[in-house]
Amino acid sequence: MSDPKHVLFVCTGNTCRSPMAEGLFRKAVANRTDYVTSSAGVAASKGTPCNPETAALLKKRNAALQGFGSRPVTEAILAEATHVFAMTYGHLRTLESRFPEHADKFFLVCEFVDLPNEGVGADVPDPIGMGRLAYEEVAVTFDLAIPTILAYIEQTSKKRNGSDHA
Repeated sequence: MSDPKHVLFVCTGNTCRSPMAEGLFRKAVANRTDYVTSSAGVAASKGTPCNPETAALLKKRNAALQGFGSRPVTEAILAEATHVFAMTYGHLRTLESRFPEHADKFFLVCEFVDLPNEGVGADVPDPIGMGRLAYEEVAVTFDLAIPTILAYIEQTSKKRNGSDHA
């Protein structure tokens, strides 16, 4: 079995985008025992529930997060993570400045996907206060990005483990 991979998604308050990414990514790797998925925020308080729009979207997609509570990004959380995916360049820069020793783990959610009308490396827009449609648009962004994130992790894990000669 391959080494465990701990994928962390990061946004601002850890109530909208990063929990949505966490739920959708967990669903994508539901049949895998080598993945752990979590989320945090660069300006999050501890224990705030998911935004109701995020919770409803995840429930509708059978990807609900049970007992979710927001949490701030910490050294301990980053030490456990093998891959950290930030929603925006601003989040990425914040992570790099606060935790430079973990910079090799930091990526953008859309770093590997060419989004229509946005290009590669686009920010995931903040849907807060924008209504249900904005949350659905963010979910579509994750639908496009998650397969590329998985492919990247799988490809780099094989190279790290020296098993790319399979």
